[in-house]
Order: sequence, then C-alpha cells, then structure tokens
Amino acid sequence: MTATHVDVLIVGAGLSGVNAAYRLRTRTPRRTYTILEARDAIGGTWDQFRYPGVRSDSDMFTLGYPFRPWPSPQAIADGPSILDYVRETAALSGIDRQIRFRHKVLTASWSTKDARWTVEAVHDGEPVAFTCAFLYLCSGYYSYDSGHVVDFPGRDHFAGDIVHPQFWPEDLDYAGKNVVVIGSGATAVTLVPALADKAAHVTMLQRSPSYVIARPGQDALANKIRSVLPERLAHQVNRSKNLVLSTIFYQYMRRFPDRAAAFLRRGAAAGLGDTVPVDPHFTPAYKPWDQRLCLVPDGDLFKALRADQASVVTDHIETFTAGGIKVKSGRELPADIIVTATGLKVVAMGGIALTVDGKAVDTSTLTVYKGMMFSGIPNLAWCVGYANNSWTLRADLTSQYVCRLLNHMDRGGFTVCTPTPTERDATSGRPILNLTSGYVKRAEAILPKQGRRRPWRTRQSYLVDLVDLRLTPVTDGVMRFTTGPRAAPRPAAGAGRA
Repeated sequence: MTATHVDVLIVGAGLSGVNAAYRLRTRTPRRTYTILEARDAIGGTWDQFRYPGVRSDSDMFTLGYPFRPWPSPQAIADGPSILDYVRETAALSGIDRQIRFRHKVLTASWSTKDARWTVEAVHDGEPVAFTCAFLYLCSGYYSYDSGHVVDFPGRDHFAGDIVHPQFWPEDLDYAGKNVVVIGSGATAVTLVPALADKAAHVTMLQRSPSYVIARPGQDALANKIRSVLPERLAHQVNRSKNLVLSTIFYQYMRRFPDRAAAFLRRGAAAGLGDTVPVDPHFTPAYKPWDQRLCLVPDGDLFKALRADQASVVTDHIETFTAGGIKVKSGRELPADIIVTATGLKVVAMGGIALTVDGKAVDTSTLTVYKGMMFSGIPNLAWCVGYANNSWTLRADLTSQYVCRLLNHMDRGGFTVCTPTPTERDATSGRPILNLTSGYVKRAEAILPKQGRRRPWRTRQSYLVDLVDLRLTPVTDGVMRFTTGPRAAPRPAAGAGRA
C-alpha cells in the first residue's frame, strides 16, 4: 500500500480543522497539508448534531473565526447557521478542496528513524495510508460513533421511541406527544423548549440540577457597534469586549462561588416566576463552573416552564415502564418518546491508536504541554478548546502556535520537536479537561494529565494563553529540537499547499 505524503496532516474537518487549515495557508504558505474527515461532510459537531433547537452556548463573536466576521445579528446562533458559516469559510479559502471525506483514521505510528508519522485509515471500507512530518488532531474529544448510553432498568419494556440526541432521527414525529428528556445539561435545556413548541408536554427529568443562566439571543451593544464601524473592526471590537467580560465573569464566579451561586439562583427565580421552585430544581450541589453553565437564550426554557408547556422533575429513575418512566418517589411520568440526553462519550486523541517507535502509547500516562502537545510524543498536537469559554478561542491560539513551531523548525533546520518534562514537572493527576462533569469523570482513566506548573498545566485563561502561545519563545528549555531525516520533497506548486 503506497502512502501519500504531506507536511502536515490534519484530522477532522470541523470548526477546528478548518481553522487549522486557514492558519497553515496564511502562516506557513510553503507547507503542504491534507485534512482527513471520517464523515462525508464539513462541519464536525455542527453537522453531527441535528436535534431540535441545537445551538451554540457561546457567543459567535468568540466562537466564530477571528479572521472571518460572523455575519448574523444573532449572537447565540442555531446549529444550521453555524454549519453554513463553517462550510462557507472552507469554500472561500479553498480549504474544502484539501479535504478527503470518508477517511476514518485508525492508527498513527511515529518513526524516529524516518522522522515522520505513518497514518492508517479506512476509506469506503478500503485501507489507505498517509505519511506526514507533523500530525495535527482536530477531531475534538468525543466519539462520533456513540454517545454515553445508560442501561436504564426496564428499558426494553417501554413501548415508545427512545432517542439519543447525538443520533436524532430526521423523521421523528413528536407533535402532540408526551416527551420525557432525561438530563440537565446543555443538550437537555436546549431540547426542552424546542420540543415544547409542538409536543403535548415535555418533562425534563434530572437526577441533579445544573446552573442555568439566561442571556439575550442578540447582543444589542454588539449590533450597535456593527452599525457604526467597518465589519472587520467591529468584529474585533466585539470579540475583545465579549472576551474581557466573559473572563471577568468566570474569575468572579471562581473566586466568590457562594455569591455567584446566589446570583445564578436569583436569575433562575426571576425567569421562573412562581411556576417552578428554584430549590431543588435549579440549585446544584457543585460550585459554579465546576461544570459548564447552561445557557438559555432569551430565557426560552423558563418561558416554556411558565407556560406549562414543560415541567421539570428532580428525582431518580426506578424503571422504564410500557407507558413512561417510574421514579423513586413513586410517580410515573407518561411518555410517548424518551430522549436520553445522558452525555458524550469522551475519547483521547480522537480515538486513534498511537505508537512511537513500535511502542503503544498509553494516553493516560502523558503529561499535556501548553494544552496541546504531550510528553515524549514528537511532532503531534491535539486541538482542545476551553472548558469555560468559546472553543475557538483556544483552538485558534493552538493553530497559531503550531505554525510558529513549524516555522521555527524550518529556520533552525530541525525536523523533530518533542516536549520533554523533568522530574519536577511530574503529573498532578488532573485530566486535561478541568471539569467535574460526568462525561469528564467517566474518561479520567484515558485522558492525558496536567503537570504541576507551566507549561505543563492547562490554563483556562485566554489572556494567559495569549502571552504563552503567541509572545513567549518556542525555545523554552522544555521543547527539544533535533535534526533527523528530511521529509519527502514537496509536490509541485498548487498540489495541496497550505
């Protein structure tokens, strides 16, 4: 099997992959690249998730690309609009022509002797191979093949439809039916008001509540700024404004959790009125930002609850029944459809099996470097966004740093870069994702870990990362650069150049 060689191989053609390709095209224009996408379309998460009401939970001035202004007045955007935006960005930049669809990557093997990765994938059932000097994983951290599935007691007894939001059937008819949504996270609070428009009634059944905060779907100040400034300048001003405000908001909540919790409960009470008690339904046991806040644009969840189109039940499931769900308190919730919004299945490195010089890599033993690279793993980066802010903020910083790193290697004549920790940089045991959410806890055994100090700690701060990734030298005494065999000659101009 003949392998195709490129300088940089990107895995994933979603929000991050398109961003990475754009930065390579503009920051390292002599490099060749290819994007491998397991699915048959651009978009990643925004193509995968098709459930009613799917939307961003971050504002589009920070979730959108810094190099392409978000065109809509909606600051909190629906999934189809975001998908169109990602695909248009790829088309306008010519990135879509460098994507190989239906290429599912299975393994990646590093050879120090050859100073390159060999990547094996499957395309329409046939094995294919690629080699590259640098491997950039932009496929996120959850499985596209399966969500987190809970084996609820009595599941087989239920006479209706059971649906996981990650695989929403296009032909599912919920009009006039009773729907129970199991869960209290971002997906559940999005689904409930969206389903309530047509369903007879929607019940959100939660074992424990989440913090929920309402926010206008449109940013009035941002739209005012857009009306008086040129498009690109307005985009940068609004991006900076929202970045600063979100940073202040997050820091306040982490430093003063009791005050923040009271603030969030008061907001929920104001949105609910006298219809639903805040305690226990909107009073979590954890501190704000131990898990992500659930955003409800224009208070749509609260409106559905006030209108009695929806209700919330905080209880434990005893068993599914033929006609619904029986909870521990003895109540039975009638249902024609049950939606199991039980979360994601997290995978490390896109679920790709890695080897270095023939030795299998145990991802749980790796220490993360600058939130993107890993101890002892040469020429590889994994794009993971912020837990407390817009994904694209860190994704773009990561891609810009990868370009800086590659350009430094070119100038110095290096072919290999390897983050190398000392004994003082030993792992702290904390996973790369700094949350207590169920999907993170379930994946702790496979996720890379953080170290005890920078650059081995993953910071949840754009401003800190901005300095660390864009302004400090790449020669930090931790990243080791070596010279090995040169990669294969680059193809003629125009053949997949960045």
